[in-house]
Amino acid sequence: MTDTLPTFDDVRAAAERLSGRIVQTPLLRHRLLDEIAGATVLVKPEPLQRTGSFKLRGATNAALLLDAEARRGGIVTHSSGNHGQACAAAAHMLGMKATIAMPTDAPAIKVAATRRWGAEIVPYDRHGVDRDALAASLAAERGATVIPPFDHPHVIAGQGTVALELIEDAGALGLVPDAVAVCTGGGGLIAGCVLALEALAPKAEVWAVEPEGWDDTKRSLEAGRRLPNSVTGSPLCDALLAKQPGALTFAINHRHLAGGVVVTEAEVLRAMRFAFEHLKIVVEPGGAVALAAVLAGRVAARGGVIGVVVSGGNVDPGVFARALAA
Repeated sequence: MTDTLPTFDDVRAAAERLSGRIVQTPLLRHRLLDEIAGATVLVKPEPLQRTGSFKLRGATNAALLLDAEARRGGIVTHSSGNHGQACAAAAHMLGMKATIAMPTDAPAIKVAATRRWGAEIVPYDRHGVDRDALAASLAAERGATVIPPFDHPHVIAGQGTVALELIEDAGALGLVPDAVAVCTGGGGLIAGCVLALEALAPKAEVWAVEPEGWDDTKRSLEAGRRLPNSVTGSPLCDALLAKQPGALTFAINHRHLAGGVVVTEAEVLRAMRFAFEHLKIVVEPGGAVALAAVLAGRVAARGGVIGVVVSGGNVDPGVFARALAA
């Protein structure tokens, strides 16, 4: 891996590389959502992506850039589910082996989906094991390459295709985003989106949205340096439970983000229900936080245009039932 920051040109190249290998997800709108926000709201629904989340974009882009020798060794990563499933799918697509270290408390639906792509699953204790060290050890044993969940230039560039598509599809409607809300864990998705927005919609305010108790990006932006999470928040939004912002992702995000906002567990569950009832999509908790922020008025552009990245839909059935009952 290189520590060179990716650029907008890398996002453009990733889009070309990924053409035909991923779904170009549509934009969704709803009159009620516009009324609640007092704005034109454009929802980017990555639950409709193959594997059910945006993660397929970055994982596939990184895998495609491996040389022939690296492909023979296969890939390794650590993930609570979405990135692991994406790496497994990318490896399957390219005829490679994949080994995925997954925490023992990862949602069963995500573990099963990852295994279905033919990946080897290595369980670990989220609270007692250094996942980066574990991934490095597994890669060394197998002669494989680690594709980390967010702090990698090729992963970041691939995730940026989300915003690239959003901007281009909005433009086809004669619209330019005034604000964009993005679900944020380690920061790879929002960093990639920043690269696209800086180039194509530089006046748009970009907001990192995090669940209560896991607001490392918000606090880091305010402090001007990376700060870790205290691991005291709810595990509901399992897709966003990063230890701290990535070094590469924060280097990109701190220069452009308008700030960070936090949503409560109740607001996340309400957003999941709203998405199901009105947008007709199934959204996991971590994928719903940006929508929750717009519904709660924490990201606003009254009279303007708001882009909302709904990042994933791989939700445990019991958790989804809880959201519908909220």
